[in-house]
Amino acid sequence: MRVAINAWFWNSPTTGSGQYTRHLVEHLAMVAPDLEIVLITPEGKIQNPKSQIPNVQFRLMANCYRLSANLDKIWFEQIAFPHACARLGADVGHVPYWAPPLRPSVPTVVTIHDLIPLLLREYRGGPLVRLYTALVSKTAQSAALVLTDSEASRRDILTHLGLPPDRVRVVYLAAGERYIPEPSPLRGGSRSGGRYVLYLGGFDVRKNVATVLRAYRRVGPVIGEQCPLVIAGRLPERDTPFTPDPRRLAREQGLDEKWVHFIGFVDEENKPALYRGAVAFIFPSRYE
Repeated sequence: MRVAINAWFWNSPTTGSGQYTRHLVEHLAMVAPDLEIVLITPEGKIQNPKSQIPNVQFRLMANCYRLSANLDKIWFEQIAFPHACARLGADVGHVPYWAPPLRPSVPTVVTIHDLIPLLLREYRGGPLVRLYTALVSKTAQSAALVLTDSEASRRDILTHLGLPPDRVRVVYLAAGERYIPEPSPLRGGSRSGGRYVLYLGGFDVRKNVATVLRAYRRVGPVIGEQCPLVIAGRLPERDTPFTPDPRRLAREQGLDEKWVHFIGFVDEENKPALYRGAVAFIFPSRYE
């Protein structure tokens, strides 16, 4: 069987869709070695389009629009990807994020992780973003099967996209093989090398980091120096209402620098040790 996968986010491993796509392909190839997996991606998005996995190959598609990255993305999703599926003779197509083609050329599976642009006001964006959300809401009707990460997301999909229940299935996510318990975890997240509480994630407004900082303003005088808050993740390039800079929020709360440590981006190799070393992981997101 030949499976064609939309690999738009393959070269974006720090995004959720990039992580999902990469791990999906790696483990699908492992559990089903007889599958022929073809990753469809536009030219220029991958610098070295050679797979290290025996039954996985890349196929590059030319972009037909040069006016903007957004038009390129829509063209790829709606025209180039289904065209490539037909040309390759794929048995199944898979779009691992919310953007299936309106007219798929082969039975197509789509993974919809959540409906954030539809349900959260701050994420609805301007007219063009709302038009795109309306488009992918419509194209979801043409998917042969929809996969999602949780029962909560499945309920949202059934309610807001109106898909029949038998076409929406929950497939839970799992931690990577690096994330296993170890008897002597590395405790290197704080400057002191000792105990710490960890937040690791994004900084857009739904992540709700401001609430963590307000909480540490109250407990900091008691535990701040002995157990500081470590905030990890790529900090916002601009301080906006949508992506408030947590360093500014910490200053506004009057938090002592000894209580809160900003360590920035953490690569995949160091994340497991950082998680293991924490006495607690805080994730106050309003919606995932």
